[in-house]
Order: sequence, then C-alpha cells, then structure tokens
Amino acid sequence: MARFPITADTAVSYPGPPPARADVVVIGGGVIGVCTALTLAEAGQRVTLLEKGRIAGEQSSRNWGWIRVQGRDPAEIPIMQDARRAWIDLARRTNADFGLHQGGTVYMARSKAQLAAYQNWLDIARAHDLDSEMLSAAETRTLYPGFQTSAIGALRTPSDMRAEPHLAMPALAAIAARAGVTIVENCAVRRLDIAAGRVAGVVHEAGMIKADSVVLAGGAWSALVPANHGARPPQLSARGTGLAAPPPPEGTLGTASDGRVAFRRRADGGYTLAPPGMSELYIGPDAVRALPKYLPQLRAAPWAQSYKPLAPQGYPDGWATPRRWSGDAVTPFERMRVLNPNPSARRVKRMLQAFAAAFPQLPKPQARQTWAGMIDTMPDIVPVVDHCAALPGLVIGTGMSGHGFGIGPGMGQVLAALVMSVPVGHDLARFRADRFDDGSPIILPPL
Repeated sequence: MARFPITADTAVSYPGPPPARADVVVIGGGVIGVCTALTLAEAGQRVTLLEKGRIAGEQSSRNWGWIRVQGRDPAEIPIMQDARRAWIDLARRTNADFGLHQGGTVYMARSKAQLAAYQNWLDIARAHDLDSEMLSAAETRTLYPGFQTSAIGALRTPSDMRAEPHLAMPALAAIAARAGVTIVENCAVRRLDIAAGRVAGVVHEAGMIKADSVVLAGGAWSALVPANHGARPPQLSARGTGLAAPPPPEGTLGTASDGRVAFRRRADGGYTLAPPGMSELYIGPDAVRALPKYLPQLRAAPWAQSYKPLAPQGYPDGWATPRRWSGDAVTPFERMRVLNPNPSARRVKRMLQAFAAAFPQLPKPQARQTWAGMIDTMPDIVPVVDHCAALPGLVIGTGMSGHGFGIGPGMGQVLAALVMSVPVGHDLARFRADRFDDGSPIILPPL
C-alpha cells in the first residue's frame, strides 16, 4: 500500500539561495505561507519564503481537499468567501489542473440534536447570503442513490468546492514564484533576529535575512518559533489519517460526511476518505501546560479525538523536543524536515468498513494510498491571525485547525494586509492572539 509521496528525500524544487535582505520573510511553505507571500509580492513587496523541508510537504498537501464555507465559524465566513473567489482566479492563472470543482458540501444529521445544530448554522448562513439549505431524509437519499444511512436530514451548501491538495500546492507555489517570491526549500529558520526590541529579520541555517516584517505560518511547528523567544501560544497538533480509494465503475459521489466517514470525489474518479472530526492528540509538555485552556473543548466533545500518551520523538510537542536554542544550534526543524506520521491502521480499517456499509452496491473499497498529517489547532478551534505583541514585527497565522486549505487564499490576503498596515476589510477580533490570556471566555464554533 502506497504512502504519501512527499518526504525529506523528495527533490527540491526551489534550492535558493536565500537573499541577504527582504521586505518580508514568510516562515512556512504551506497554503497559508504561500498565499501570504503571493499577495505580498503582488503588492510590490520583496518577499522571501523559507521552508524547512518541502513546499506543502506536510498538512497542506495531506488534507481532505474541501474548499468549504459550510459549518465555519461566523468570523471565518467573509474570509472564506474571499478565498472562494481567489481559488477560481488561481485556477485560471495556471496550466496545472488541480481538480478545482464546485460540487457542494453535505453534512448528514443522524440525531435531532445534530439536525438542530445544522439549522442554527443555517441562520448564520442566511445572514451572509449563502446558498446553504436544509434537506429532508428523502432528499438526502436522493443525492446518493443506494446510500444506506440513518440520516434524518442534512445541511448542504451547493457552492462549496473541492480540489486536489497535492496538485494545488505546487501550482500555487509556481504562481508565487512567477510573481517574484523567492522560495527556498530545505532552509529552516532557527531564530528571529531581534534588534531594538523588535523583529529585524530571521537567522536561518545558512545565514541571516534582514527584513522589516516576518510572517509565521509554520503549521504544526509554529508554536516553537515564539517559544524560543519566551512566548508560549497554546497551539497543539493532532494526527489526522486519510486514504485514497480507487474509482468504482459507477457512482457520482461528491463531498460529504455522514458522521461515520467523510468522503470526497477525487479528480481521478476515486475517493478520499477521512474520519469526520476524529483526530489523535499526542500528549506532550505543551498539551499538559495548555490543558486548562482546552477544557471547554474537552467538555463539549470529550471523544471528538483520541489521545496518545507520548508524542513521538522529534514531533513538535515531543517530550525531548527543545523549546529554546541559539542561532548556531541545529534545531527541531532541521531534524524533522518533513513530518510524515504513520497513518492509523485502525482508522483506515474503520473508514473502509463505514464506506462499504454506506454504499453496499459499490465494489468493496480498498485503500490505494494511506497517509497522515499533523493538524495545528487552538483551544477554540479558531486560528490566530494577528500581530505578536511580545515580538513586534512578527505577524502570526496559525492554528487553522484543519480548515486551512480552503480558506488559505483568503487568510493570505488578511495576513498580507496586517503586514502592510492597510485595511483588512474584515473584523479580526475573533482571531486575536491575546484572547486566551485576557480572561475572555473560550467560545467554540457553532459546528
């Protein structure tokens, strides 16, 4: 069975070298970093993007590929609407077909409480003029002929889209490079360069770049950068498992979740399967320290994820992973160029069983490829998109909580605006960095 293709041994597409000076340095070559760098470059900024391993080597190419507004926190919806328009524009700007397709998203409800939650979110959708709608049980079954389910209804947003992450991310990086972004792979940022009390650039493994601003978009690794300078955001990372199944001879399934398995039709006609809302949290020192901030999430859905007692060696929250180091020391980022966690064999088996039970008329699915990725998350499952008060000159975009791929182009626009101190066009109060420390209540998204 094939594993995910991007590893530390994958050929480097952008070898550098890094320049000595930039207007902005972006840390991290995932969807948030690439889209931020692209937006900045198109605004006339000299941008260098440094990636410790490979462009989109981690979660940005391992996610479900859903580009959805459905179910999002209300504060994310306007940004996601911008992202949707940006995805359409980006697809027009490349000859690479990355499978962008509008097929809608469907969440099936198997209980009255779940159906009521979907109805409540529909009220939010209407306030934003979305095309979301509620479906009856009969209408849900009509969408998927032969579907065996106990769903009593569903929430659907027809305008939602999907794409192939492992194809989209190289295409987006190529657009950014053509726009003037200097991308350097295999180049880890070791420390922020601090001068006169503010960020003045970065120290990387090959030298230094002086810059007026730095954007931190390092995904699961983001928390280690400010931690090295004494700031400790409550970000954790959880493992999510996915698989690709080959195409059946019939069927036109789109993008949906029935509460047991989530599925997306792939560009090759097969399916990406994933366990909806189910991830695995490895316990490490940051998880222990941040536990009080995560209690509201744990109380609301204690079994939404499973727990592993020890973060593996070298992982961002590993017990032996250092939190402080000097600029001339080898860092955790260099020791783990591409975080390539093993998928959960148990979850793979359960997903295949759930899909087979839901669609008994289709050939029994077999996993053609399996993978896992580490998802960066926050106590309220909402990202941090803000200036770092403790480190002036640093802008943070992290904790996308598994929602980053779809909203990436929109968040890239927001982060670029923060860097350039121009109007953002959105209310970012929900995403402020200090909400976990100023006594504000932890407010979870509606779905």
